[in-house]
Order: sequence, then structure tokens, then C-alpha cells
Amino acid sequence: MFNKILIANRGEIACRVIKTAKKMGITTVAIYSEADKNALHVEMADEAIHIGPPPANQSYIVIEKVMAAIKESGAQAVHPGYGFLSENSKFAEALAAEGVAFVGPPVGAIEKMGDKITSKKIAQDANVSTVPGYMGLIEDADDAVKISNQVGYPVMIKASAGGGGKGMRIAWNDEEAREGFQSSKNEAANSFGDDRIFIEKFITQPRHIEIQVLCDSHGNGIYLGERECSIQRRQQKVVEEAPSPFLDEATRKAMGEQAVALAQAVGYASAGTVEFIVDGAKNFYFLEMNTRLQVEHPVTELITGVDLVEQMIRVANGEKLSITQDDVTLTGWAIENRLYAEDPYRGFLPSIGRLTRYRPPAETAAYTPGVAAGDAGDVVVRNDTGVFEGGEISMYYDPMIAKLCTWAPTREKAIEAMRVALDSFEVEGIGHNLPFLSAVMDHPIFIKGEMTTAFIEEQYPDGFAGVDLPEADLRRIAAASAAMNRVAEIRRARVSGRLDNHERKVGDTWNVTLQDTSFDMTIAADKVGSTVTFEDGTAMRVSGNWTPGDQLANMSVDDAPLVMKVGKVSGGFRIRSRGADLTVHVRTPRQAELARKMPIKVAPDTSKLLLCPMPGLIVKVDVEEGQEVQEGQALCTVEAMKMENILRAERKGVVSKINAAAGDSLAVDDVIMEFE
Repeated sequence: MFNKILIANRGEIACRVIKTAKKMGITTVAIYSEADKNALHVEMADEAIHIGPPPANQSYIVIEKVMAAIKESGAQAVHPGYGFLSENSKFAEALAAEGVAFVGPPVGAIEKMGDKITSKKIAQDANVSTVPGYMGLIEDADDAVKISNQVGYPVMIKASAGGGGKGMRIAWNDEEAREGFQSSKNEAANSFGDDRIFIEKFITQPRHIEIQVLCDSHGNGIYLGERECSIQRRQQKVVEEAPSPFLDEATRKAMGEQAVALAQAVGYASAGTVEFIVDGAKNFYFLEMNTRLQVEHPVTELITGVDLVEQMIRVANGEKLSITQDDVTLTGWAIENRLYAEDPYRGFLPSIGRLTRYRPPAETAAYTPGVAAGDAGDVVVRNDTGVFEGGEISMYYDPMIAKLCTWAPTREKAIEAMRVALDSFEVEGIGHNLPFLSAVMDHPIFIKGEMTTAFIEEQYPDGFAGVDLPEADLRRIAAASAAMNRVAEIRRARVSGRLDNHERKVGDTWNVTLQDTSFDMTIAADKVGSTVTFEDGTAMRVSGNWTPGDQLANMSVDDAPLVMKVGKVSGGFRIRSRGADLTVHVRTPRQAELARKMPIKVAPDTSKLLLCPMPGLIVKVDVEEGQEVQEGQALCTVEAMKMENILRAERKGVVSKINAAAGDSLAVDDVIMEFE
């Protein structure tokens, strides 16, 4: 076995590989850019080597710099993680030339299957059903428009060397095909150093289901079930689960056997993923093969008990697979939610900054990768992360902060465990998508398992504006808030001297307002909790150990758990729970009466300004001062976290002033241009 492995990556995947390597007794080497000098993966590794400036194309994906680090460290093998150089055949060749093992497939398999154009041709030659499209190289935007018309709209414009949603656009007409081609080409060049683009038919109402395969260099190959990855935004996966709630055993077997056969046809050896588009009738079509470890691999590990990173290392060491297809058993249900540094209330735009608070829910103490989840308890919580409290989220890399996973014996219990885990996850200092993830976990379509890749587009067509909780949930939160307010009032009374000789001077009658709903109630407290009685006579029993200043409240309302993030506002709390962000006012009856007479503050008018929605770089400005623009017309392009974002006119108007030019770096709400 190898004595030392270098991880040619960063963030949570580097941390994930380090965990398994240490479990195997292997020394680990991290590489880092200037932006990552204090990163978690650097701290976790036994050794760390600096390789360059923050931009990935000047550090992490520069083969010469990575090779120099390998030589300096004396590493015998390299695990590439995913993204960056993980599917770069030139990198694998460079390693082979130096006698360093690549913890991944052979160069030939990378070239044949890692390239999406070539892999489709191979699949077609092997009589595998594929999505219609144009597999040749596309020269320019005019060519892209011509091909898109031949294939038939809508089309998917994709980077040949792409992954993770980078370099992908859906086009419904000629204009979108032209814009999408250029943006995809730019993103592909920046993210992968390869700007080749291809086009395929975009199948409406599809499900995205992928098969995990594992092969060795001795001709053995198995599949480890499937992952449902249909909940996506901009072709980037957000929620994954294993197994799929849609497949039956016969379809699973057919997809798995086809995936293994395709992998073995190209001499594949390592962990890999064959992705399929599946329609409502369970017809499946080969989409692509990712010749690397997938971001969502933890859910497969949780239902199979197989440590995929360990298996990759052992295969790279020349070992035979120690498990056969008959040994693979899918146990229970696992769900993964990707926590991104993005603001769901601002169109999911990237967010950067310092993590002033980062407190994930506690992981299951007994759980380690490779342990069957069922052996670790009735419910398992796993959090794969690469950040820490006080660390910075950089504009240079992928916005993913963590992958929160839960496992339980049933899908229903796994979802409920995820709801509690999301509510328990504390993140402050940046925008993040925790509220949106909570909303998805409560959405009827997700609960029924009937989602398609159009789920977010169809259910949130105008973006995410938060969650309106039903009255039953509002009552629970109101009751808990009233009980918490009583605790705070008692403390304030004692500090001020109003409570002497245990004389009780805190009122029993309160009004709680939240989400435009008002509740009058009385509180009767005892040594173990409080009974909150509403005006209509219904009562709720509230208990918990919250004390003023705690930012997380683990409460119980009528013996059911209620987890809330708590902040202080004048006259009450800011409560975040189940995807809702609520201002909760707890007032005496007289205070409530006066509050109803207060005028509502009007927000400033920014309708004639184009504000920068995120910290980023202006790539280009598409209009000029004095130009009339139409609704939906492209105004400028802002790049952030390796993604290009086209800002469009919300209505017809005339540009009166342009305050930014290509190459300018802007902060959130900087004025890009003004309108008459």
C-alpha cells in the first residue's frame, strides 16, 4: 500500500480524502493557493505545499505546479478529488511518466469517457440509448444557432470537459443559443482550461438518475445502486438521495448492468458514475460518464457501507475488488443537501465573506465512511465540509460550503432527520441556501418523490422569497417564543432589581405577532416548562433549555421537537425555522395596541438603478449611454465564483449613465448603470 498520497484539490473533497487516507494509515499532502493558506484541508493534512496565486488557472489546475509539489513531497500516489484536474488525461499521463499512481481510471478511459463528445459516440457504438444531439465541435455562435435549429429547441449547450453545472446553458431560441454558447465557452475555459462545446436535445420533464460503478484492473466491475439527482438549479445538483424513489428493482438492475458494461468496454478501473436521463415511463438514456468521484458519493456510502475513496485507493494500488455484486445491499435511505454560499432571496447569487458563525449539527459519533449506516444508529447525520468558523468564502472557487447528509431506515424518517439537521445548522456572515433547502424538504412534490429536473424552475419560477408557514406551525413558534420571552423578562427583571424575594412581577398575558398573524395568549409556568393557552382556549405545552443569548433553541412543543435559530430584535426575536425567516414580536396587550398604530416604513426606490447583485467582476457591458433597452435585453455580464451571470432589463427604458466597465470589480449593490 502507498505510504504517502497527495490530494490535488481543495475544500471539502480534500478533507474527505484525507479522512480515509488517515484511516488507512497513509500520510497525506495538501496543496494550497494563497487564498487557501489557512484552509481546513491544509490544517488536516500531514504536509502542505503552496502552489500559487488564488485563481485556479494559476494554481490548482496548472499541471506543472502540481507535479512540482508531488516531486517535492515524494508522494507515491495522487487523488484528484473532483473538478480541477480529476478528468484531465494530460495530468494522468504526467503522473504515469513520473511513476506516480493516479487514484482514478486509466488514461484511455479518461480520454474516451471523460470527454462527453467521445463518450456519447462510444455509447452509440455500443447500442446504448443516448439523447439526440450534435457531437462534433462547434466553431462559433452562428454555428451553434444553426445546430440548435437542426436538433430542435430546447437544447442543452454543454462544455465537453465540464461538470458541476459549469459551462452549461439551456437555450429555447436563437438568441439564447448565441448567448449560451459564448457564456458556456468562457466558463469552460476558466474552469477546465478546455473551451470545447457540444449541443444536445434538452428533454423536458426528465429525472436525472445516476449509477455508481466500481471496477478494478483485473476485469471485475460492480454497481452500487443509484442516486436520484433531479433537484437541480442551473444544472447544478442541490439535493440528492439514494436510492431513487422512482426506480423499481428491474429498472435499477438494467441500468446498473448497462453502466458496468459500458465502463468495462473502455477498460475502466476505479470509482465512476454513469449518468442517465429517465423519463416518466422509466425509459433511460445515457447522458455522460464522470470518470471520477462524484460530489454526491456520501449517500451511496451511507446505504451500502462501502468507502468509495478507500476502494479507489486500493484499486490504484493494483488490488482486486474485495466485494462482488452479490455482496452489494442497499439498506435504508440517505439524503444529501448541498449548502451553498449563495443568497436564495437574491436569485441564488453567489455570496462571499467571512463565516462569523459556522456550527453544523453534531455528526453521529459512531459514523465513519465505510461503516454501514444502520450499524451507526437509527438515524445518521454526516457533514462533509471544508470550512470553519472564522474562515473566508472566496470568490475564486466553487460556492459549496458543505454537504449535509442524513440516513434513516425509511425515506420518511430520513427526510424528518434532515429537517431537524437543517434547522440546527448555524451559518452567519454570508448568504446561504439553508432556508431554501428546508423549504424543499417540506415541499409536497419532494415528499411524494415526484420531482423532475424542472422542479426548482416550476415551483419557484420567480425565485425564492422565503416560506409562509401554515397556522399550525406559527402557533408552535408563537408559543415557544412567548415562553422564551418570559425567560428573558425574568432575567431583565432580576438584573433591574424588580424581582425581590422571588416576588413575581413578570406578566402572564402577551400578544405574539409573526407573519402578519397575531395571537393573544397567557402563560402558566412551572419547574419543567410552560403551558401556553391561546385566546380560543387551545393550549400547548412548551419546554426547553434556552437561555437569553443562545442562538439556537432546541425546544419541545407538545412533545414534538422544534429547533429554531434565534436572534434578538427590538421587542422580540428573529426566528428562523423550517425555511421561514420571521420577525416575532412579543408584547404586552398595551404595547400591541400601540404598535398597530405605528406607520410602516417605505423602502427606497431603486427601480431606475441596475445594482450589482453579488461581489464580482464585470465581464462586459452590452449597452451604451442613451441607448433604449427592451424588457429582457442583456445589459451586462458579471462573473463570480467561476459562473457568468447575465443581468437583463426588467422593463423598457433608456440608459442614462453607466458607472462600470469591463474589468471592474464590484461589491453588492454597487450601481452599474442608471436609467431615465
